[in-house]
Amino acid sequence: MKSILPFSQEHEMFRTALRSFIDKEIMPNYAVYEHAGLAPRELFKKMGDNGYLCTYVDEKYGGVNADFLYEYVFSAEMMLKGANSLTIPLHSGIVVPYIDSFGNEEQKEKWLPGCVSGDIISAIAMTEPGAGSDLMAMRTKAVKDGDSYIINGSKTFISNGSNCDIAIVAAKTDPEARHKGISLFVLETGMPGYSKGNLIPKIGFHAGDTTELFFEDCRVPAANLLGKEGEGFLYLMQKLQQERLLSAIMNLFMAQRSLELTIEYTHQRQLFGRQLSQFQNTQFVLAEAATEIEIGRSFVERLTLAHMDKENVVKQVSMAKYWLNEMNFRVANACLQLFGGYGYCEEYDISRQFLDSRIQTIFAGTSEVMKGIVSKEIGL
Repeated sequence: MKSILPFSQEHEMFRTALRSFIDKEIMPNYAVYEHAGLAPRELFKKMGDNGYLCTYVDEKYGGVNADFLYEYVFSAEMMLKGANSLTIPLHSGIVVPYIDSFGNEEQKEKWLPGCVSGDIISAIAMTEPGAGSDLMAMRTKAVKDGDSYIINGSKTFISNGSNCDIAIVAAKTDPEARHKGISLFVLETGMPGYSKGNLIPKIGFHAGDTTELFFEDCRVPAANLLGKEGEGFLYLMQKLQQERLLSAIMNLFMAQRSLELTIEYTHQRQLFGRQLSQFQNTQFVLAEAATEIEIGRSFVERLTLAHMDKENVVKQVSMAKYWLNEMNFRVANACLQLFGGYGYCEEYDISRQFLDSRIQTIFAGTSEVMKGIVSKEIGL
């Protein structure tokens, strides 16, 4: 069916150019990024130079005031090409919007141009070793000291943690105030008392650098407080809608790629004297996958329109993040099975699709957390 999203000629030009860039600049080197455990900084810079990063930012900071559909296209095309674990969409569509929305003029002038150009790489640090998805249980504290804050604590599973020049860190400024006692700070790499751990080895999502961050009497200028003190939880809740929508979008197109890889393989694979695609089981498995993807596409497109209209769709994006990410893993798992033993070999891309899909039900809020949000939204 025709997409209900209002893609313009400019959107399609952006899509075509991005596809070409991914084919020429990313995928020939993707195995190198996977082996290294991170993408080179130069790749962020190249993408910035070509106008792919943070397109929504105002022109005076280097952006083009573009709409959300550019982030949609950016994330979709990265997944359709198989660049699943590059954390560049995180920088562009999830982290930098915090500065764009809640930063003051001085902060925007300081950081946004570099974020758009790719000279500055960003990360967001919420998760802690002992807290996981429970933000109220975070132990990182920020204590006001003159014109600075002293931050102590640690964060874990931070995507872009190794590469990042700036990290938006959630810390408690008033431990007794629960959600009203959380604030956001922009920490810059190199600040005394701020250090990074080694890359965390993972079973998949290899090209995305993931590290721990440590803060030991880290003195952060009060000028690096993002927005107002005590408003951090509110800011996180506002931006998690877009984060979870983008997660659903990426999982939709990851599943689409798994399906396309498998359809191609089953046409080529001969078994018992005929193509694997001619077996009824193959047809039924792929028909089920195609149906789920189509259902997911309809839901995601409706949510994208609602999000662009600034509707509050927290309940629905939580549903989408839970269902589409689980669906992506189901599809990858079913598709790998059709590859037989070859599906378990790294030579075939379906193995990477499977491994990269597994983390999707965990990060950006686990499926269980999403179900909990939906439960509250429906009055339970």
